[in-house]
Amino acid sequence: MVLDDSQFISFLKGKRIKLTLKTSSYFGVVVRINPNKTLVLADVSGSNGCKYPGTKLFFGREILNIEFANEEKDDRKMTQDVCEEQLDVERFQPYRKLMKSGDDDEAEAECINFVVIDEIHEKFGPAVMHIKKQHVIGVGSEGVEIFKNGRLCWLQIATKNKVYLFDILLLGALAFKNGLSMILESKQILKVIHDCRAIAGSLIAQFGVKLTNVFDTQVADVMCFYSKTGGFLPDRVSTLPEVVGLHLNVPSSRLSSLHVRSQLTKEEMEMWYKRPCPVPLLKVMALSVIHLKPLRLVLLDTLMTDYMVLVDSYLSSSLYEPDGLEHVTMENVLELPKELRKLDEMRSERQEWARKHYPVTGRGLLARFNPYPKSEATPAADGHSSMQPDSLEAGTPAPHPSPKIDLPDIQQTPWRSSVTGVSSLDASSNLRVEEVSFSRKHDLRFLKRALVG
Repeated sequence: MVLDDSQFISFLKGKRIKLTLKTSSYFGVVVRINPNKTLVLADVSGSNGCKYPGTKLFFGREILNIEFANEEKDDRKMTQDVCEEQLDVERFQPYRKLMKSGDDDEAEAECINFVVIDEIHEKFGPAVMHIKKQHVIGVGSEGVEIFKNGRLCWLQIATKNKVYLFDILLLGALAFKNGLSMILESKQILKVIHDCRAIAGSLIAQFGVKLTNVFDTQVADVMCFYSKTGGFLPDRVSTLPEVVGLHLNVPSSRLSSLHVRSQLTKEEMEMWYKRPCPVPLLKVMALSVIHLKPLRLVLLDTLMTDYMVLVDSYLSSSLYEPDGLEHVTMENVLELPKELRKLDEMRSERQEWARKHYPVTGRGLLARFNPYPKSEATPAADGHSSMQPDSLEAGTPAPHPSPKIDLPDIQQTPWRSSVTGVSSLDASSNLRVEEVSFSRKHDLRFLKRALVG
């Protein structure tokens, strides 16, 4: 089989090579060979054993020699089964069948496709165009020490049935100049994010992008708790898996990967530098944003519960019954009605319920995730369903600690460097090494010619 230049470049992607420069040598995995005779390597280490996070760019004019670094690593398969390209809706979003949607054309979708975008190429433009057509999107990010002005590595954007994983480590500022900044700064597109502080800070610090028009699910969750307890604040904010499990009733077994993600140590977070990114990590990133849009709807309903109760009490008020209309005068029509005075009564009853269910800290906050044992708690007063404790906060034990991440298991999974989603792999990327009918020396001569000329 004879391959043309473009096919051969695709074949070389994912191969581990050794570069000899004028001053030193480097080992790394081929990510991209650019037309301007530059080479991008991932998982880079120097001849002295020093490892470099993320990717590294090499100029062809500086390269003296190229050779394959390891026979076994060259022959590893870079593909995954088709099932790894999708997230099953029934498994990961069991609540969707109970939620009505106005998107009739997408309502019957059974899978959520996720796709990696690591080049300003044919997939980038259509992805940006599709996102720009949305009114509401879910947004997430991954990186190393983002809270401490670290490095943003990934940006996840979810529509209803598709998740785009933008590899910011490879795309860099070009991704924002070519459309992402317009999306993130748009006042017409609502961005649903869980704790927007880190992503907003990293975007403005690293790329000058000002995040606008955000619905923060962490803030909304605290407001729901504040209303439920009659004005008490929790002793801490909730993680994403806690909010998803609480408000969307997703079983804890389906959220284990998100629990692991929220407890990564500094050293473990450096796995976001890994290229190609292991497929399990791609799935974790997709899972971190697929719940955000439905979560917003449920939180809004919860926040509006008291309002709807008061409106219903207006509708059923005797003031509007025929016999009561004769008591309405211009003088008393603007007085605060008895229906609205119930707000004080509701608040007092909820505070009493909260004190019986949650310990109060020295700062006057409620230990939300360490409630009193269920046998000691007193049920909420009748007639106030909004005060009823839910499965997470009603005295049941807090969610079990998430297991520590097992990095070796993740790293043993086969990797893939480009698309993991709706589109299939290019034919050239599926070629086995033994099917290519030219010698390894010919391979290296081609790579040298592509880079050095």
